[in-house]
Amino acid sequence: MKTNHVHFTLNGESVEVSIEPWTTLLDYLRYNQKLVGTKKGCDHGQCGACTVLIDGNSVNSCLCLLVSLEGKEITTIEGLGTAENLSTAQQIFIDEDAYQCGYCTPGQICSTIAMRNRGEINSEEDLKDWMSGNLCRCAAYKNITKAARRIYEES
Repeated sequence: MKTNHVHFTLNGESVEVSIEPWTTLLDYLRYNQKLVGTKKGCDHGQCGACTVLIDGNSVNSCLCLLVSLEGKEITTIEGLGTAENLSTAQQIFIDEDAYQCGYCTPGQICSTIAMRNRGEINSEEDLKDWMSGNLCRCAAYKNITKAARRIYEES
């Protein structure tokens, strides 16, 4: 079986692996690293549950082959904070009650951080457009939008 060697940074730690070339970042995170905060929803890039940060940009990890990430910096929800020391974005989502079941929350938070990193929000419509790649089956969009606005303005 052919494998490829790839080196990247995952949540601040240097990682080197030999992996099958068809392995997605999502599968690697969940099954090899046991980082299950990144969710497997549609597995087709449509729901945003698998969103992580790659070099500060939001990416659907189900569509990203691990071998394409040589030298990249990957941050998952687990890399943002801990249960004892939440990141500002995680705390704002709690403060704004921006979750119900919580399944989409890690992807929502990563997308919001990428939005803040890009600094391109000039209106409420821009914010909603940016977050449109993340679906919430519980329909907590009002509070998610409030949290995203706070993260953008306060961070």
